[in-house]
Amino acid sequence: MADRGRARRVWRSTAVGLCLLLTAPLSGCGGRTAADSARAQVQRVLDARSAALLGHDERAYGVTGTRGEYTRLRALPLASWTYRVTGLRRGGSGATADADLRYRVAGYDRAPVSVRRTLALGRTADGRWYVTADRPARGAGRQLWDEGTVTAVEGAHSLVLGTGQSAGVLRGYAGLADRAVPAVSGAWGTDWARRVVVLVPHTLEGMAALLGSPAANYRGIAAVTTGEVGGSGAAPADRVVVNPDAYALLGGVGKQVVLTHETTHVATRAHTTTATPLWLSEGYADWIGYLGTGRTPPEAAPELARAVQDGTVPSALPVDRDFRFSSDPVHLAEAYEGGWLACRMIADHWGPARLGAFYRSVGAHPKREGALDEALTKVLGTTPEAFTARWREYVRDQLG
Repeated sequence: MADRGRARRVWRSTAVGLCLLLTAPLSGCGGRTAADSARAQVQRVLDARSAALLGHDERAYGVTGTRGEYTRLRALPLASWTYRVTGLRRGGSGATADADLRYRVAGYDRAPVSVRRTLALGRTADGRWYVTADRPARGAGRQLWDEGTVTAVEGAHSLVLGTGQSAGVLRGYAGLADRAVPAVSGAWGTDWARRVVVLVPHTLEGMAALLGSPAANYRGIAAVTTGEVGGSGAAPADRVVVNPDAYALLGGVGKQVVLTHETTHVATRAHTTTATPLWLSEGYADWIGYLGTGRTPPEAAPELARAVQDGTVPSALPVDRDFRFSSDPVHLAEAYEGGWLACRMIADHWGPARLGAFYRSVGAHPKREGALDEALTKVLGTTPEAFTARWREYVRDQLG
């Protein structure tokens, strides 16, 4: 899988002259530099390391360097694992390598996930390279195994991976995810993978490190879903990443709503594009999440209900910036609740099937401008102004 450097071509008519000019930096005329040779040697070490990991050969893995990553990774079901060295810096008796790591979780990832890594290398007296450390590159998010030994629990429709969590706790998450998958399929349809990967780090700080953002951004957020957005359907991997601190504060229904909400994001990923406003993507995920729970609008939308009962009905649908995790918690809650009520209104007035068609229509538009207007006209037979007015009246009726 690694790209191999192409050998340099030398014009034969000037070969002698080039040899005279470049004797010092080159090991031989037309040959590789010492740096090229070292990089190739390091690449071979990483290739052997990858093969040993995939083959569950701890002894062979140890020959290539530290065994710490093997212990942390051995429970992860891998279909592929490869490094491509992108840079090498020598220093003293060792070196530092920049590399692209591509890996795929067996049975769940449609394409390899690519992450940037930095590897520290030592060298034996006889010149053999070995790995002394493997860590995220500067600016790259951590991976679950960077936080400790990974424990894996597989459910009927789910794979739950955790660090610092018992297998029993992870089985609880698997049960919730296994109920979420058929619930989502029942509302959205079956044109998705119908399985989900859930990551459960030990702490909020661990969650934030996986997402490459400050922990303060996710305080009070029970879970988020990662993945590529673009409508191609080729996102290699979605991961539901749990904040164990916030999740533990939820009741049974709340925990199920959160996992079903995040699973909806996984299912709808191929139809969620830059044209999709967040009120629709988040509102639709909440709509499926709350199906069958028996929660009334005031119970599911307490912050917006409080505002309406105080005489304040929002004048417009929430905009994307209202959904920033760093926003005021009350304002953020009202944005989610407003999006949920908009989707609930569509399902109540036009029917659940039309809601799904509306979601797909918006995401199919080539750009954000005009996407919502066109879908409102073609799928729901209304205008933005009429839709907003209907939504405001619905919010007042349901929460007043």
